[in-house]
Amino acid sequence: MAYRVIGASPARADAWEKVRGRPIYAGDLALSGMLHGRIVRSPYASARIVRLDTRAARALPGVVAVLTAKDVPRNELRMELPGRMAEATAGAVLATQPVLADDRVRFQGEPVAAIAADTPEIAAQAADLVEVEYEELPGVYDPLAALAPDAPVVHEGGNVLRRWHLRSGDVAEGFARADVVVEQTYRTPFVDHVYLETETGIGWVDAEGVLTLRVSTQVLEHFRDVAEVLQLPHARVRLEGAYVGGGFGGKEDVTVECLLGLLVWKTRRPVQLVFSREESFIGHGKRHPYVMRYRSGATRDGTLTALEAELVSDSGAYAALSPWVLLYSLVTATGPYRIPHVRVEATTVYTNNPVASAYRCFGSIQTCLAYEGQMDALAAALGIDPLALREKNFLRKGDALATGQVLETEPLLAETMRRAWAGLGERRARRGPTRLGRAVAASFTPYGRMCWTRDSASAWVGMELDGTAVVRCAAPDVGGGQTASLCAITAEVLGLDVERVTAVGRDSHFTPRAGTTTATRQLLMSGNAVLNAAREVRRHLSAAAATLLEAAPGDIVLADGRAFVRGAPDRAFPLASVVKTAIAEGRPVQALEKYDAPAAPTIDPLTGQGKAFNDYTFGAHAIEVEIDEETGRTRVGRLVACYDAGRVINRASAQGQLEGGAVQGLGYALMEEIALENGVSKNPHLADYKIPTSLDVPTIETVLLESGDGLGPFGAKGLGEPAMTPSIAAVANAVSAAVGARVTELPITAERVFAALRATA
Repeated sequence: MAYRVIGASPARADAWEKVRGRPIYAGDLALSGMLHGRIVRSPYASARIVRLDTRAARALPGVVAVLTAKDVPRNELRMELPGRMAEATAGAVLATQPVLADDRVRFQGEPVAAIAADTPEIAAQAADLVEVEYEELPGVYDPLAALAPDAPVVHEGGNVLRRWHLRSGDVAEGFARADVVVEQTYRTPFVDHVYLETETGIGWVDAEGVLTLRVSTQVLEHFRDVAEVLQLPHARVRLEGAYVGGGFGGKEDVTVECLLGLLVWKTRRPVQLVFSREESFIGHGKRHPYVMRYRSGATRDGTLTALEAELVSDSGAYAALSPWVLLYSLVTATGPYRIPHVRVEATTVYTNNPVASAYRCFGSIQTCLAYEGQMDALAAALGIDPLALREKNFLRKGDALATGQVLETEPLLAETMRRAWAGLGERRARRGPTRLGRAVAASFTPYGRMCWTRDSASAWVGMELDGTAVVRCAAPDVGGGQTASLCAITAEVLGLDVERVTAVGRDSHFTPRAGTTTATRQLLMSGNAVLNAAREVRRHLSAAAATLLEAAPGDIVLADGRAFVRGAPDRAFPLASVVKTAIAEGRPVQALEKYDAPAAPTIDPLTGQGKAFNDYTFGAHAIEVEIDEETGRTRVGRLVACYDAGRVINRASAQGQLEGGAVQGLGYALMEEIALENGVSKNPHLADYKIPTSLDVPTIETVLLESGDGLGPFGAKGLGEPAMTPSIAAVANAVSAAVGARVTELPITAERVFAALRATA
């Protein structure tokens, strides 16, 4: 089928505005009488609060409020999944966390008091005047140490937060059949999202007494969390989504919302709360560190026979989304391969380290490092080409994952891998004291939430009298082009140019609920909701056009802003005329529609058998690295990313996702790490926490295949998170190929590479 808008690269409506610096972010707003918020945070990772004295801070001129735990109506944030209260869902893994610490702090940066003052300077001065006496307590700072029987306990009930199990076949039999067995332990660190805009919000109480918050967030449904903490009716809290200066999962959790809402509600004045960069580093959720012990077996011809894995992740001080991150790791632990005998034990534990929660790829990127490292190690042990080994064992249509889920579409794994590899071109000659390494990494990543959450999204599409269209959908746009995609879908269905479609959204009070911009779900969920609504509007417009053109509704074509009979485009009516005719005939020219994701029961908790996710995005990265033998410095020279996108909605946005995911992955692989000493960050600032700059970005080629097999609009699949998944594995495998030894720990710093070079000299 030929598309007019879908697959093209129309300029996004906000593109020029952002280039010119015109969008108003939450931190840019200033209201009359506005106060400035400041949070007092614990400098210790594990301590008891012996005394908390706020009198000096309260006495400071210009200070309006100094709030502590006793001032919070319900000092407990409860959540199972973002946007859903834990009490509202069956089988909840209840994640709780105090809004303000009461008698105990469990991580460095835990909020202890909240201040509102006339100026940022007064608020900072007041924070320094809050006297907190702490008694340091024993803590636990290593996830493996947290499993020891005598380890300090972070929460009553023990340090094990959640376990998941995966069983398929007979692992003992599988390893008995293997001619080669490879065992490795892989380690990944805490890393930060480092978005350009820190956690930010502004709030006020409107004329109707509604607490209104405009926040940089991925989740408008957090208005419910604020309402519960303040013990207000949900309808008394309104959340508006501001422009988001980067999210990557870090603004999926509650960030400023409850603290800001508390200050606004208590003072009844506008308040702005902006976290400093250091606060952002120590105060919000990180990517989980993992320790992954893998054992893989294969026959002499390269057939995989068995996989055994033990995954331990560090949840930090509170649960947040750790159980679900671990579930993603469990499901993806085998990689996109047919393995008849599998056993995986996955555990997430509490420590006194920073809280770990959502970050792009949500548990599937850590396991990719391990399963792709195993594939290259097996290939070396067997003397088989790594690409050939993968291709021999790739999942195909009709195959079952280790969870028992049968793939109903062709995953195009071999195609994506071969196209990525071919994109590297001819091998370059070595120059000077350098080593070159090339490698590939394949991956599969879910898009959409777990099946048993019964996910849904709603959207409204309507026509204006001038023939333009409006989309109303509460999907937060976090910079990935979510709004542009919804406009493109509407334009395609209604035969309009994208410029004649306007999107209105990001308001919990006035736009249909669309759920969270997380889990690579918005194109699937809101995209399908918009598609359903646009098709319903089209049905009514076609009926009205049939009256004007004296034809059957099924013969009407909407294109180029006109309606005409198929095969006779010369006789046409502008959509404005069609809209007026529809209204005159009493036909609706708008529709509110819903999309419900296919549902399935919860997977078996003891075996992991069942359907965890509805579909997956498959892709591959191929990378060439150059290593300086004298320093160990690694430079990525070329990177090719190839994915089956199902159907590309906006080509420029899709390519941007692949490029951004690749660069973010390079930072994770080569340089990023939160350095901790007994739970205290040693590098909570950009001077010492390194991320890639433009000078670190290699030549990147993106290749998009279109199977049309996705569950999204027109057969699309999600790309936001999958774009990053294979990145760290590809880098690790390429460095391993260059130095002649397996690299199994991130980040792959120059020091580690140099040590590996010396060990293999």
